[in-house]
Parts: sequence; structure tokens; C-alpha cells
Amino acid sequence: MKRMGVVLVGLTLAALAPVAAQAQSGARPQQQAPAPAQEPPPPPYEPQLLRLSEILGALSWLREICGDKDGEQWRASMRTIMEAEAQTEARRQRLAGAYNRGFRNYETLHRSCTPNAETIIERFLDEGGKLANEVTNRFGGG
Repeated sequence: MKRMGVVLVGLTLAALAPVAAQAQSGARPQQQAPAPAQEPPPPPYEPQLLRLSEILGALSWLREICGDKDGEQWRASMRTIMEAEAQTEARRQRLAGAYNRGFRNYETLHRSCTPNAETIIERFLDEGGKLANEVTNRFGGG
């Protein structure tokens, strides 16, 4: 029992030695910044949601240049997704990044409405509708 007391005293002294040395030198012990909160794992529908975000960005641009002038509707849909799904800053950045990537890619490629742009709109409306239905039907929320 006496030996255990000696060991505990030794461990305590070893632990306090750096603090004592800093106190004698006048230095303050450095406080470590708290570790950032670990982001929870993404939901199982993350790939579909990122793709849908990218499609919304593309539609915001393409529908505007093709005369539909409803780009704000697509931006509002993205805001709704962000409000519901962006629980962490990292997730918000991924979703916004996908939207912006879709917008910028098609803004760069299509400066005016062309038959190709109209075909892309039709395809994206179809794909976006399927993705939204899949997420809702498979993973809840409806």
C-alpha cells in the first residue's frame, strides 16, 4: 500500500512539474483551443441532394436566359433546401458549392438560349423531379 502511495505521489509530481516550471519562469500555461465539433455523418441521400443542388443552380441560369425569367424560383428552392438541410457550416458549404458550380458551369457555356440549352432544361427538370421524388419517397420528409 505504501508503495502505491509513492507511485501516486511520483505521478502527481511528474504531472505538475511543467506547471511549476512555467510558474517559476513567469510564463502562463498555454490553453489549448477546444477541438472543433466533429461533423455528423452525412445523410444517406447526400449524393442526390448535392446533384439536385447543382441542377437548381443550372436551372437558375438557363431558365433566365431562355426567357422563362423564373430564376428566383430556383434560388428560392435552393434556400429552402439550405434551411432544412444545412445543419453544419461544412454541409452548407457543400450544398452552396454544388448550386454555384451548376450555375457557373452553365453560365460559362451558355451566354444565350440555344436549342441545346432548352434540351438541357428539359433534362434537368426531369432529373431534378426524379431526385426530389426519390429523396422524399425513400428517405421520408413527405
